[in-house]
Amino acid sequence: MKSKKEFMLALQELRIDNIRKQKRGLHFIMASVFIWIAVLLIHLSSLPIITKNLFTFCCSAPLIFLAYLLSLILKIDFQNKENPLSGLGLLISLNQLLYLLIAMWVYAAVPEKMLMVYAMIFGAHLLPYGWLYQSKCYYVFSVMIPFAVLLLGIYSSAVFISVFMLITEILFCILLIIENRKA
Repeated sequence: MKSKKEFMLALQELRIDNIRKQKRGLHFIMASVFIWIAVLLIHLSSLPIITKNLFTFCCSAPLIFLAYLLSLILKIDFQNKENPLSGLGLLISLNQLLYLLIAMWVYAAVPEKMLMVYAMIFGAHLLPYGWLYQSKCYYVFSVMIPFAVLLLGIYSSAVFISVFMLITEILFCILLIIENRKA
């Protein structure tokens, strides 16, 4: 059996490999920019709120496809199959699906607050990626997004939340690019 120090060194090597090959998940964060553009356009429309919310849920469907296309363009290893920590990244993402059940309840119970809850769940799910990618950006955005969106959701409309999320995701991409260049 390996010592704790050897185990931690091996774990750190796997994390560094994942950071290098997957560019800290930049392709997924960039894909989310397109998702939030679509969400903003939906909430700018004159559709009933229940329809806007349904279409908002549908906007998430192309995320993996968009991330895959961006990984090809940016030359990012989409799966990094040789690294077992890639499976952890997938598990972290799938965990978010369980929390979307809360957003589905809000969809029916308080439809005008559904986007707020949806955005808070999105932001909070980023926290474990801070550890996986050794990224201050993920840590900061995972805490900042839910609190900022909560305040926006209490005092403003879904359009403002959409605009905030779009600007936040663009800023997140820029900071991840900088963080990746430093690595």
